[in-house]
Order: sequence, then C-alpha cells, then structure tokens
Amino acid sequence: MHRGYRTMDERRIVLLGKTGDGKSSAGNLILGEKVFGTECSNTKSINEKLITVIDTPGFFDTSLTSEELNSEILRCVTECAPGPHAFVIVLKVGRYTKHEIETVKKITESFGEDALRYGVVLFTFGDQLTEGQTIEDFVKESRVLQQLVNKCGGRVHVIDNKYWNEQQDEHRSNRVQVEKLLNTIEEMVRENRGECYTNEMLQLVDKVIDAECKLHELKLHTFCLVWKQGPTWRKDVRKCFGGRRDREIWRPFCEL
Repeated sequence: MHRGYRTMDERRIVLLGKTGDGKSSAGNLILGEKVFGTECSNTKSINEKLITVIDTPGFFDTSLTSEELNSEILRCVTECAPGPHAFVIVLKVGRYTKHEIETVKKITESFGEDALRYGVVLFTFGDQLTEGQTIEDFVKESRVLQQLVNKCGGRVHVIDNKYWNEQQDEHRSNRVQVEKLLNTIEEMVRENRGECYTNEMLQLVDKVIDAECKLHELKLHTFCLVWKQGPTWRKDVRKCFGGRRDREIWRPFCEL
C-alpha cells in the first residue's frame, strides 16, 4: 500500500449480486475507472478516503459449483480484513424474478441477517425506469423489494452502466448517484459507530450453518431408521417432525 494511504480513513465495500446484473461495471463507476474484469479488488483515494471495492463472483455463475462459488465469495470477504464496512447488493431494474429472490436468500444464508445492517441496495440499468420514475417509486411496486430495502435501513440507489455517464439530471447521472451512494455508506458507517462486518461475525454464521447441517443429517438418519420399522412408526414420525424442512426430508420416503 502507498505510504500516503496509511493516514487516510478506509472504507471497504463488497459487491454482491447475480451474474449479469452489472456488479463489475458498478465497481468501475464507484472507483471512476475501468479496473474490474481480471482483478477482484481495487483501491482508490476518493474525497480524502481510501475506498477499496471487492467484486465477488456472481451468484448462479455456471462456471463454478455451488460449493466453489460459496467458498470463493467467502474468501473475498475474509481477505478484506478486518471486514467490509458495506455490502452493496447489486440488482437489475426490471422484473424481480426467483433468481433475484434466491440471490438475496443466499446472501443472508452466507452472512446472516445481521449483514443487512451493513447493506445498501444498488440497482443497475437505471435507464429501464420510466420517465419521471425514481428508484424509490420502482421499489414501492414490489412488496418483496420494499422489504429488502427496509431491512437495509431504506438505503437504495440506482446507476446506469451505459446511458447515464454524460447526463446532468440529478436522478439520471452516474456521477450524482455514485456521490450519493458513497455519502450513504458514510452515514451508515457513522450509524454503526465505525464498526465493520467482522470475520468473527462470519465465523459465527458458519458455526450456526454447521450446526443446522449436523441437525439435518441427524434427522435424516433418524427417518431412515424409523422408516424401516413399518407404517405405525411412519405415522408417528410425521407427527413429530411436521415442519416444512422436515417434510422435505421425509417426502421421498412417502413415495416408497
């Protein structure tokens, strides 16, 4: 790191989102130059702050298995020690499909609901907004989107990777929107008393996930043993394990 950087406040921003929704382009706009494509992180001095942006692999990246993808995303986060100040959840203006819903679900599963305290929702392809429509108006059209933004403290912004680079309109200018985004992150850092999402928080989430996986395996093992005992036992096991996830476990056995 350059010596002059050491005295500057640092802000670490992690980009999360689905492949094809413009994460890398968003990172380029934040830093004001084309730096993403081959590297997963880059740092630049902006407004007397050292801004580090970490671009993670896109969810549903078909070139990686689910395990490889999760491992790579977690690696990107743990390498920005002591942790990110902001998770920027990148979504595309348009229909909010099951893939977008799954993307947000994967984020909370990987980092926990508490990660949304450090979350900002950033929409790309802002040119898809109708004339005079703000991003807040767009969000209000979807109950699920509004719930996500609410969980992120109402923090939402929009950019357009193609058409808004030269425009001066306040709502349709990348320069204005990026400035607002960085100001929002500053406000969020103050609200969080300068704290970042730490590796200890990530490790705690890992422990919870590991405990849930072990419980899931134990239930599956129990079902297999009980199922062999006959119809009476099978009826009892349905009464004892009636939750939705439990039903997913024993549903295949019902077809036997």
